[in-house]
Amino acid sequence: MKKITIAIDGFSSTGKSTLAKQLANHLGYVYVDTGAMYRAVTFFAMKNGYIAADYFDKETLINSLQFIKLHFEYNSNVGFAEMYLNDENVENQIRNMGVSNNVSRVAEVSEVRAKLVEQQKEMGKEKSIVMDGRDIGTVVFPFAELKIFMNASPETRAQRRFAELQEKGQQVTFEEVLKNVQERDYIDTHREDSPLVKATDAIEIDNSNLTREEQFQKVLDLVTATTKSL
Repeated sequence: MKKITIAIDGFSSTGKSTLAKQLANHLGYVYVDTGAMYRAVTFFAMKNGYIAADYFDKETLINSLQFIKLHFEYNSNVGFAEMYLNDENVENQIRNMGVSNNVSRVAEVSEVRAKLVEQQKEMGKEKSIVMDGRDIGTVVFPFAELKIFMNASPETRAQRRFAELQEKGQQVTFEEVLKNVQERDYIDTHREDSPLVKATDAIEIDNSNLTREEQFQKVLDLVTATTKSL
């Protein structure tokens, strides 16, 4: 099949990364989790005291961007590429509620977005890539051959995230997770720089009532149809 660029956007906890990993593994494509990149920058900011619940020193973070090196390394044991921050594997550290509570504020910063978008565009030059995030189809790859926009109700997404955190042993309540989902939705859709919007040519999939297998097959059919039409 002809190699294409697949851009997957959508709200938090809609399963974008799970779907993107499935597609990349099946197609033999490169998978890039842009959300992990923003989470890594957020983790860096938290670790250095630049951001907290009631505090955000944006200028110091912006001036520190030159000291942030991000890259992915494939881990055959888990079947996907993990996030490295300054040569340290931070895949697990960036998935906690602390990072989740701060990542949307960090992602609002134009200088952070510019730095990461530049890297993301470079990663996709050779096509054969599946990338998920908030602005992939609108900013990073506006000419992607296939654009998917993932959606689901806030309650459904909060329940998924809550179950995931419980499995990892994190002590959180469903109400806390739901509030986080709703707050992130608001920030992501209202920020001035590259807000979360559905690209005009994106295909929206509401997976509130879809299994992972049903969702994967639905998108795989779209990939097949797209490559045949080129």
